[in-house]
Amino acid sequence: MRSAGIASVAILASRLTGLVREILMARLFGASMVNDAFVLGFRIPNLTRDLFAEGALSSAFVPTFTEYLSKRSKEEAARLANLVATAIFLVVGGLCVAGALMAPALVDLVAPGFHQVPGKFELAVTMTRIMFPFLLLVALAAQAMGVLNACGIFGIPAMASTMFNIGSVTIGLLIGFVLGPYLHITPIHGMAIGVVMGGGLQLAWQVPSLLRAGFRFRPAIDWSDPGLRRIIMLMGPALLGNAAVQINVTVNTYFASSLAGDGPVSWLGYAFRFMQLPLGLFGVAMATATLPSISRSAASGNFDEFRRTLSRSLATVFLLTVPSSVGLFVLGQSIIGSIYQGGKFGLHDTQQTASALSWFAVGLIGYAALKILAPAFYALGDSRTPMMVSLCSIVINYAAASAMIRWFGFGHSGLAFSTSIVALFSSIVLFVLLRNRLGGIYGRDLMSSVSKVSLAAIGMGCAVTVSNTLLLGWLGLTRMAFLADIAVSIPVGVLVFYGFCRQLGVTELEPAMRALAGPITRRFRR
Repeated sequence: MRSAGIASVAILASRLTGLVREILMARLFGASMVNDAFVLGFRIPNLTRDLFAEGALSSAFVPTFTEYLSKRSKEEAARLANLVATAIFLVVGGLCVAGALMAPALVDLVAPGFHQVPGKFELAVTMTRIMFPFLLLVALAAQAMGVLNACGIFGIPAMASTMFNIGSVTIGLLIGFVLGPYLHITPIHGMAIGVVMGGGLQLAWQVPSLLRAGFRFRPAIDWSDPGLRRIIMLMGPALLGNAAVQINVTVNTYFASSLAGDGPVSWLGYAFRFMQLPLGLFGVAMATATLPSISRSAASGNFDEFRRTLSRSLATVFLLTVPSSVGLFVLGQSIIGSIYQGGKFGLHDTQQTASALSWFAVGLIGYAALKILAPAFYALGDSRTPMMVSLCSIVINYAAASAMIRWFGFGHSGLAFSTSIVALFSSIVLFVLLRNRLGGIYGRDLMSSVSKVSLAAIGMGCAVTVSNTLLLGWLGLTRMAFLADIAVSIPVGVLVFYGFCRQLGVTELEPAMRALAGPITRRFRR
């Protein structure tokens, strides 16, 4: 809990600075052709953030590296870290070169509808080529994060994304708007360069902590090393096992690019990235703190502790994400309007983005649970099960997204809903399979907690709906009205939810509050 609290505070800073970055992009470029091209160009290499930083690399590397630290010498663990870093540099670096060369084919595959607007396809290709090196930098940063997490250091690596957001915005604005006229670079090209430079800062931020922990990078190649081979064997299925959400979002981009006019790709992009705030703050933070702990339990054969830790982690994630899901569904328009609306981002963009956010929020619980459940299988040495579930979910999402667009005509909101359905499906299947494998995960306690939290969230949703309806009906749909709504409705929702949880006796409430408040209090005292 304390580790998750530290990670949550750091991830909160990351998500808030990321939100500032998105606000700037919305104000400067809106939901335009230029922003659509930037979103697509960033999405192709950015797939690796979930696949590496919060997915396959952590799931495969952390359990193996933790076992080396627990059962072998630190020198052997350091050698394994160097082998992995060198392999990443060679393999992912090669992928960057290939990706830049194949950018036209990739853009055509992901967004064939861009050909319909003159210049849009070509700009997306340029954006993709500029930002592809980000893939290598974020992969190396993810490996550094895994080393630090295995050593019990969570705050510094979790803050690395904050450094990326600050660096990408600052450098992007400097190159695109200040130096652009002298360098003959357009603003959007400057922002793309800023993304790559921000990725470099994300890696550099963690280097001093690695040095203090006693890990220095020395190039080493030994493809026959048992530890490296084990990580590679786990990573192959883990890539597929963790890729479902991002692949499904990319599939949605494919369908969204075929919708009429500019905007659908940007609306989905803004909505999904905003949902990363609660997902990262609760789901990723808890998963980051849980994985080293359950890996140690699995390595020592203490499966009762494994089950207990997993159950408590899931219960805490549900406590935090269920009300977040309800709040985003009800207050989506006010949240998006108060944050993004202005400049080139108008009321219509607010409403369309809010619609996508509401339907993405339906699957927030599933997204967060997957962050914990899939790595639990890797800690047990099973990478096949998450991979099979992930493959099934990709097929289901493609069919559902196709039906939403071609049969029901639901537009981009239907694409968001199909992604949420698949996330919920995957999390339920993985939970049932893991429960059967472990002979139980304290299921009765978990279901009791989830039932109480759901009742509290329903009560909160009713209160927030009344508040939202009255305020917007009285003040209208201006940005000031949206700000007033969230200023009133969010505190109302928090108080109502807290009151219901206290009355229903939700046992995870107080530990979660102490864990989240502890790092903030300590920083304030300092």
